[in-house]
Amino acid sequence: MDTIRHEFYETDEKLTLSIFDKGADPELVKIHFEPRKFTYTHGEKSLVLEPLKGQIDPAKSDYSVGKVKVEVRLAKAAPGRWGALVGDTPDPLASFPTSAAPTTSATRKPRKNWDGITSEILGSDKSVSPDQDPNAGGDAAVNEFFQKLYADADEDTRRAMMKSFQESGGTTLSTNWDEVGKGRVEVKPPEGSEWKKWAA
Repeated sequence: MDTIRHEFYETDEKLTLSIFDKGADPELVKIHFEPRKFTYTHGEKSLVLEPLKGQIDPAKSDYSVGKVKVEVRLAKAAPGRWGALVGDTPDPLASFPTSAAPTTSATRKPRKNWDGITSEILGSDKSVSPDQDPNAGGDAAVNEFFQKLYADADEDTRRAMMKSFQESGGTTLSTNWDEVGKGRVEVKPPEGSEWKKWAA
């Protein structure tokens, strides 16, 4: 029997094992989980990992067969890092039945509440009024100004604003319909810029 190339990565709760068996037939793949042993067979290919570095929960462990690899998820019976797949480390759960919840004396560091920190920082920012800083608000203030101007305008002013902005490619905004309604609004790029018409 051939041994198959494999690699793994782990979290405190599970270990994910990738077995590189390209084109494995899900019907022929046989996987057996035991608390300290894992067995994989597919035709002539096999992989036996014994003894596992830590104990697993066979009922919570599972696998999926892909086109390039078989991914096996081993659920750890006790949280923690193994550092290796196999090892002669004494089993810390040997004196406990596998269904019992593990007891641990290690305390976890409390997690940071990043949402709370973000809201606190944003809440502590004082909004600056335009009287205190003429540049306060940036684009949001400018957009708000134009939205208010458009909303409060009469029908002719709205038509003038839309026509002048569209025909000038965004370089002109006029509220005078008498002037804009006479003809096409010409493009007036900012000083030092050149207007180019792009082919569609």
